[in-house]
Amino acid sequence: MAEVHERLEAEDLQRNLREVQELLRRQGMVENLVHRQEMPKHDLVEQLVHKQHLAELRAKLDRLHPADIAHILEALPPEERLTVWELVKADRDGDILLEVSDAVRESLIATMDSRELVAAAETLEADELADIAGDLPPAVIEEVVRSLSAEEREQLRAALSFPDGSVGALMDFEYITVREDVTLEAATRYLRRFDDLPSHTDQLFVVDRQQALKGTLPLARVIVTDLDREVSKVLVADSIQFHPEDGAEDAAGAFERYDLVSAPVVDASGKLIGRLTVDAVVDYIRQRSAESQLAEGGLSQEEDIFASVVDSFKNRWAWLAVNLVTAFIASRVIGAFEGAIAQLVALAALMPIVAGIGGNSGNQTITMIVRALALGQIQASYWAKLLGKEIGVALLNGVVWGSLLGVIAYAFYGNVALGGVMALAMILNLVLAALTGVGIPWLRVRFGRDPAAGSSVLLTAVTDSGGFFIFLGLATLFLV
Repeated sequence: MAEVHERLEAEDLQRNLREVQELLRRQGMVENLVHRQEMPKHDLVEQLVHKQHLAELRAKLDRLHPADIAHILEALPPEERLTVWELVKADRDGDILLEVSDAVRESLIATMDSRELVAAAETLEADELADIAGDLPPAVIEEVVRSLSAEEREQLRAALSFPDGSVGALMDFEYITVREDVTLEAATRYLRRFDDLPSHTDQLFVVDRQQALKGTLPLARVIVTDLDREVSKVLVADSIQFHPEDGAEDAAGAFERYDLVSAPVVDASGKLIGRLTVDAVVDYIRQRSAESQLAEGGLSQEEDIFASVVDSFKNRWAWLAVNLVTAFIASRVIGAFEGAIAQLVALAALMPIVAGIGGNSGNQTITMIVRALALGQIQASYWAKLLGKEIGVALLNGVVWGSLLGVIAYAFYGNVALGGVMALAMILNLVLAALTGVGIPWLRVRFGRDPAAGSSVLLTAVTDSGGFFIFLGLATLFLV
């Protein structure tokens, strides 16, 4: 019988994390205390205390689901993480490696020898093994492949042949097929032969002798339909199906629109080769969301929160260098108007407002555009219309908020011309922010790059430098 592990709610998960941290802290404190005291059989006492704490911690870990252990591992510093990792049962290593983030997985794999890695990999299905194959040493992959059956080797080869972001990279090979010429009673008897159905099985796939897909048979129909009827009479012939080359984002959209739990994947000839399940789709959406957030902040890849200083530096330096260059450009723009600022000190107090509001407005635009691109809502012919709409929004915001800021500037400094310059600069910088917010994603998409990568850094550079130039230039023209 399969071992059952607890699945925790968010609050329970945090509570278990705190309990694990407390056990680790107490273990360290007690062992340190015992180590510092002189007593008979000192080593024996220290060893007994150590084993007692580890046994309590191991018992807690044994009750948890692999995904929950992965969360705990990600939340622990490296030393404590390795202590917990060593207490996990060896037959669960593979499942946990699947669940942890890429950065943490690399740190765990680095502590394992080839024998442990092979043992962990051999517990995984072919599609699961493909997910972590890139992190495993080539020698380990070769040994694991030799241990697979011919069918499993073919499945692994197929899974690795499709690029990331495709349906083929997400599909699994565990599914149940039935023939269309059998009765529902025969299909039901066939299902009862399984100890467990593959996860997220909400329908059976109906195929012919050549494994060509004829349709799907929802389990709900099996339950409510007369068992004497043939499968061919009750199957869903026009069910949604995917090809392995289809984009994962398109498939995710279909799962969301049609509330799918699973869907068949067929090759060019219509032969059933796998299935796509909602858990794989959700994992992909979560991964893409995390990647977009990191890219917008200028991080090149996911980072272990407890990574070394050097590793964190390597992940962050590139966009910081870009930011440094753009900041220097902004400073030179200000430097070009030193004379104007010296004659009218109010300019120094007001110019950050113009740049800041422009940056915020541009970030709103770029966030909306990147999200729409991720959802597949923007076609090539829509860019001009989007640009016109965003310029319209920028003009309206500029008139409203520029007028308000102009009035405030007049109230503070008693200078009508300064208020007018403030209002006009706000309008122009918001228009610039709209152009940049649409233009950056458009250019990156046009050149086949991730539209979210470093977008905030680039946008801030343009709106800061542009805002300073517009405001100080207008002030020089009309005030100084």
